[in-house]
Amino acid sequence: MSDKIIETDALIVGAGPVGIFQVFELGLLGVKAHILDTMRVAGGQCAELYPDKPIYDIPGIPVCSAEELIDALMEQIKPFDAEFHLGEEVTEVEVLDDDWFRVVTDSGTEFRTKTVFIAGGVGSFQPRRLRFEGIDTFEDKNLFYKVRDPGKFDGKNVVILGGGDSALDWVVELAPKCEKITSIHRRPEYRGAQATVDKMLALADAGKVEPIIGQVSGYKSDDNGVTAIRVEVDGEEREIPCDAVLVFYGLAPKLGPIAQWGLDINRKTINVDTEKFETSTPGIYAVGDINFYPGKKKLILSGFHEAALAAFAAKARIEPEKKVRLQYTTTSPLMHERLGIKDE
Repeated sequence: MSDKIIETDALIVGAGPVGIFQVFELGLLGVKAHILDTMRVAGGQCAELYPDKPIYDIPGIPVCSAEELIDALMEQIKPFDAEFHLGEEVTEVEVLDDDWFRVVTDSGTEFRTKTVFIAGGVGSFQPRRLRFEGIDTFEDKNLFYKVRDPGKFDGKNVVILGGGDSALDWVVELAPKCEKITSIHRRPEYRGAQATVDKMLALADAGKVEPIIGQVSGYKSDDNGVTAIRVEVDGEEREIPCDAVLVFYGLAPKLGPIAQWGLDINRKTINVDTEKFETSTPGIYAVGDINFYPGKKKLILSGFHEAALAAFAAKARIEPEKKVRLQYTTTSPLMHERLGIKDE
């Protein structure tokens, strides 16, 4: 159990565009939200898969990049001081006797929340794993797909697999503290930012990193974990001894742990009603691409509409004794106060 329990009115799972806009709609109604995502940055698919891709169907914006959309949404929610918990995945969801929810993440963060909003897009992004028989038994022993405690690699001989930003960032971050870093990538061209590639190559010139271009073919292990990574280089197999292995082969969208929450699942989506966008569990809502209802269209603007209605439903659940009135941001002094706008 976490040493600290965070109590909140609303917890949003998924920090893509719809999850971020959910913060805004809740904030207008005076509901404070926490928001978490398995990714290390806000933005969901937009940030991870196509930050430079143009988007043409946001009302009032003829064209913007995905990154620009996320930046604008983050600016829009500033008045509401939402707290972000990034790089965390929900592992437990429990309905408590008093209609609150207990939610725990893989980092040990524990929430008590009155409502939960699933805004996971196509699901949580799960790391692509090594597919060698038996290797999964060493996960979190000395085989890792994310770094939670960089200090545990100090003075170690570490193999890092992958050639994207995450792999290269950790090569550069850990190299000064590790005894040795071996970077293995299947081709000479790296997918990461050129500035980071240059830093990695400079560390290689200084003897702190050994870059290897080759295909991982297997591994060796003992009772303590993985002891070596096998890699084919120019037709010959090499064994690279190691104390730990970090794997960054990218992320794949999967429904993930949400599938175990006891909700009414429709293939890889969650069934909701179209009045509240509530799931089969009262108090848990699903908005954006992860939900399903007759006529559903997987569009960002549809997710924005769903977030607005879900916010009103959640407000009524949080304060059942009060009537939720529709007020307009153009004229309402209360809306202006919540937005930090000073009326003349």
